[in-house]
Amino acid sequence: MLFYSFEFIFIFLPLSVFVFFALSKKHPEFAEVALILFSLVFYAYYKVDNIFIILSSIVINYGFGTLLTNWGGRFADRNVSRRKAVFYVGVCFNILLLVYFKYTNFIIDNVNVLVGSNITIDTIILPLAISFFTFQQIAYLNDSFSGVADEYKFRRYALFVCFFPQLIAGPIVHHREMMPQFKDLTNKILNWENIYQGLTLFIIGLFKKIVIADTFAQWAIAGYADTGHIQFFEAWRTSLSYSLQLYFDFSGYADMAIGIGLLFNIRLPINFDSPYRALDVQDFWRRWHITLSRFLREYIYFPLGGNRVGEASVYRNLFIVFFVGGIWHGAGWTYVLWGILHGVGICVVRFWKKLGVGIYRPLAWLMTFLFVNMAWVFFRADSMHDAFDVLAGMVGMHGVTVSRTFRWAEQFGANVVDSPFVVSIGLIFILFLVLQDIFFRNSQQWVRHIRAEWKWCMANCALFITAIIVSLQHQRISEFIYWQF
Repeated sequence: MLFYSFEFIFIFLPLSVFVFFALSKKHPEFAEVALILFSLVFYAYYKVDNIFIILSSIVINYGFGTLLTNWGGRFADRNVSRRKAVFYVGVCFNILLLVYFKYTNFIIDNVNVLVGSNITIDTIILPLAISFFTFQQIAYLNDSFSGVADEYKFRRYALFVCFFPQLIAGPIVHHREMMPQFKDLTNKILNWENIYQGLTLFIIGLFKKIVIADTFAQWAIAGYADTGHIQFFEAWRTSLSYSLQLYFDFSGYADMAIGIGLLFNIRLPINFDSPYRALDVQDFWRRWHITLSRFLREYIYFPLGGNRVGEASVYRNLFIVFFVGGIWHGAGWTYVLWGILHGVGICVVRFWKKLGVGIYRPLAWLMTFLFVNMAWVFFRADSMHDAFDVLAGMVGMHGVTVSRTFRWAEQFGANVVDSPFVVSIGLIFILFLVLQDIFFRNSQQWVRHIRAEWKWCMANCALFITAIIVSLQHQRISEFIYWQF
């Protein structure tokens, strides 16, 4: 089920909030069970078969976590070998589950190319959100092994994994961030301030997704559909459109997820903090998919030695982290190269900072944005060939023709409205919103400063109605980009 679908907005979400708080008054445990069932319905709505995979993963990981907890505490010293064995088996189970569903076809295709074999299997359909709930449960097993997580109730553990606001595309949460909130009985009482802030964030995210992200999506799709001999202005329009589509798509999802969590008095961690303000690649990853960066840092970078080892080993560790991050995003060489580019980029940033040479801030911002924009080309392209075609166009290798450059605007105007004036006003308004979100207060910062006053309520209504009207006009609204990972 999609956050921006009418069945979610007008039926599923209000019904789940009503049932949760209606049951919370006298039976908080029933409220949690109801929320689990709503979350499973939300998950199964996309593909019913997926529900057996996530339930199996939850049951098996809960079993591993229970063993780690029961063999911990004051008897941990006696059970070191057994706890290590359970931990490693649990981690291997999760990794193998992810590898099977996400990478089997990719591995077989590459084996066929390398050795000239003709191995064929049926295409394995990737279960929705498997990358997210697998990483989340690996983190839980690690926390259980370290003694910082101890969940004895299966009900709460299942809720921790499948809570629907964060289930599909993150954030990747820690057990210690979520479960104390579910255990807190004061969170079972309707909080009107949280309701208002949650709805505000949800509406802002809805507007970002439908009005801004999907507008840029039309131009990105058109550009990447025909990359052969793409010319200078078209190539830049294509790459920038996708960079902004992805930005507002992910930003919109992050706002909506946090907003929905607030409706249930649950504060999800911030996962997106204006990453296009970044002054270097390291700063970018402090702002983009924050919880994934945290996971990779805590469970890959630190175990490798982090920055407590020799300088050469630090660069190796950084590169490995981003190489893994690239593979995590997708089973394809374009994702691998995207991860390698960011690994090299962050190593260059570290080396430059070691030299102690400063860079003029506007220039640092421009260099960072151009690098990120260039790397997104590999993230989006269907093949290496398409990616290099777009990059070649961006440096003018396919020529520069102004007459073809603005044909996309005419086509866009014809698809939306007949009035060039309305199209121009709309594009200027979207540009204003882009600059506002990137360079000034973002939605998270805005919400902390607004109150339930008439002017803000009217603004929310205007954004919501606009998003609904635009969604009715669009023939197809694209899915959240990060859902496919």
